[in-house]
Amino acid sequence: MKNKLAVFFVCLMVFGAVASERQKVLGFGGVFFKAENPKALALWYEEHLGVKQTPTTYEEMPWVQAGGSTVFGVFNAKTKYFGADDQQFMFNFRVADLDAMVSQLREAGIEVEVDPEVYPNGRFARLADPEGNPIQLWQEMMPVTD
Repeated sequence: MKNKLAVFFVCLMVFGAVASERQKVLGFGGVFFKAENPKALALWYEEHLGVKQTPTTYEEMPWVQAGGSTVFGVFNAKTKYFGADDQQFMFNFRVADLDAMVSQLREAGIEVEVDPEVYPNGRFARLADPEGNPIQLWQEMMPVTD
């Protein structure tokens, strides 16, 4: 009887601990925002940045991003970091080769400003989409560990 009671309490503790763990999101499942011309803007993101447009059927695959770091930054309402005072968000896209992406965008006639500084977490460039939404490109550098 003691063994059965001990097993019962161990099971209760194990399953109780699992059930009480706080859940957290796994990542972004989508980004949704308003645009003056949604079709044209979605096409621009697909053509210039490779972000596939939203599927129109359940058989089509959506854009699948490469795994990596995601920064969820909440800024003060008065920040100038995004550009215009009324700008509420900025996209930051990870890229494998910042120089190649910048060249590709410039060849398409898109103005891109490359930050000359190399930060411990990588290199950055800025541009805007056709509706003026700020975009930051980030070539991530992983920290060197011993």
